Amino acid sequence: QVQLVESGGGSVQAGGSLRLSCTASGSITNDMFLGWFRQAPGKEREQVARLDWSSGAPVYPKSLVDRFTISRDKAKNTVYLQMNGLKPEDTAMYYCAASASLNSWLIGQPSYWGKGTQVTVSS
Repeated sequence: QVQLVESGGGSVQAGGSLRLSCTASGSITNDMFLGWFRQAPGKEREQVARLDWSSGAPVYPKSLVDRFTISRDKAKNTVYLQMNGLKPEDTAMYYCAASASLNSWLIGQPSYWGKGTQVTVSS
């Protein structure tokens, strides 16, 4: 079992920055993927970023690669999401997720989820 706890959400003005943190506990193994999804009201959940826990190699959707950066601190079992140049359309609940299956991640069904942290960007 894996437990994920997010922090760092909040309200910012457009153009601002936030850094989200996700601390994992339990059975985190090197074959896992950790990262972030988000869901805005009335919209489908979308993938934001993930990384390979072993190598730290990040993957982003093309629409976010220039503004978001995912990283990890293995010693702290923590994943970070640095978000710069925030836009009102980035407003959403951001969820940390973990999965040992890449396929599960790609279909939006990782095995483990945090409770989420709200990010609100005002214009």
